[in-house]
Order: sequence, then structure tokens, then C-alpha cells
Amino acid sequence: MKAQLFERVFVWLGGIVFVGSLGFCAYSYTVRWSVPHRGDTSALALDVVLFSVFAMHHSVFARTRVQDWLSRLVPERLLRSVYVWIASLLFVTVCAAWMSIGGEVYRHGGWLAVPHALVQLVGIWLIGQSVRTIDALDLAGIRRQSASEGLQIIGPYRLVRHPLYLGWLLAVFGPAVMTADRLAFAAITTAYLVIAIPWEERSLRAAFGSEYERYTHLVRWRLVPFVF
Repeated sequence: MKAQLFERVFVWLGGIVFVGSLGFCAYSYTVRWSVPHRGDTSALALDVVLFSVFAMHHSVFARTRVQDWLSRLVPERLLRSVYVWIASLLFVTVCAAWMSIGGEVYRHGGWLAVPHALVQLVGIWLIGQSVRTIDALDLAGIRRQSASEGLQIIGPYRLVRHPLYLGWLLAVFGPAVMTADRLAFAAITTAYLVIAIPWEERSLRAAFGSEYERYTHLVRWRLVPFVF
């Protein structure tokens, strides 16, 4: 009984930390990086290294050998939650330790800011609809879906195969005020997503087999319609 209670508290706290990490990222992007602070372009290399540590966690954790080793330490049903805990804490670290690059790329005011706002709103809408489709509790590691539940190919997943990532691109590249820090963060995270997509699709093919193959023929574009 105590073990079940601990597991429930563990996964729900992990979900809270996950949401908190996204909130801290949103705060950093909209507030801390909205003003071109003093910085140095050499900080870009350090930021790339910093984010690479976060990205390496995803790559390492996805390996079967690592998961097999972790399953000896924690129950298999908690592996997703452990992954969420580590990823969330690393993401907070990335945003908190981000080295300011300094400078401003562009600043659009007045009516020119309207299309920027629309782009970001579409991005946020896509993110919300994508999370709603795949189950927010599953994403946060609280409840894990199984392959028997079927592949979710409704809503925004009819547009591209990774609408959550498309929404992210629109949100981070869409602001009317683009500082060097915002642009660097947008570019680095986008590069990671592009690199990660083939790995993710390999896992989806392993999980859903021919069903995912049919989906790739139905929805041709991975990230950006008519481009990629």
C-alpha cells in the first residue's frame, strides 16, 4: 500500500515538475530574453553545449540497453516518470544557466506586430491541440499509453506527423521582438527537433508497425507542410 502511494506521489510530482519546467521556459523566453542584455556572441557555443547535455539525455535514455539497466533499479511502470523527472530538471537548468548572447535581431511594432502575434497564437493552438490528442497525462509521465490503444492520427496530426513540434517552431520564431537570445534558443531547439524526428519515428514504427507506415503515406510531411 505504501509502495503504491509512493509511486502515485512520485509520478504526479514528476508531472508537476514537468509543467513547471515548461512554465519556467516560457518565462525565460517571454521575459528574461525579451530585452537585449549585455552579452558576448562567444556565449552561443556555451549555450549549444548546455543544451546538448539536455539532448544527450534523450538519446541515451532511448537506448534499449540503458532502459534495461534502469529497469533493474526502478519498476518498468516508473521508467517514463523517471525520464520526465530528469528531462524536466535538465530543461530548467538549461534555461536558468543560459548565457546571454546580447543584441537584437529585429523589432517590429504597430501593425507589423499583428502577424507575429497571429503566428504565435497558431503555434500555441497547435501545441494545445497536439497535447490534447496524445493525452497530456501521458506526456507528463503520469499515465502511459500502450500500443494497443492505437495510433492517434486525428486533428493536427492530419496536417503533419509532428504538429507539436510545428507549433513550437511557430511560437519561438514568431515574436515581433527577436533578440539574439531568443533566436539562438529557437534555432538550437529546432535543430534538436529536426535531428530527433528520425529517432522518434523509428520508435513509432517499432511500436505501431504497419499502422505507422500507412500513416506516413497518408500524412507525407513530418514538420512543415510542403517543405519537410
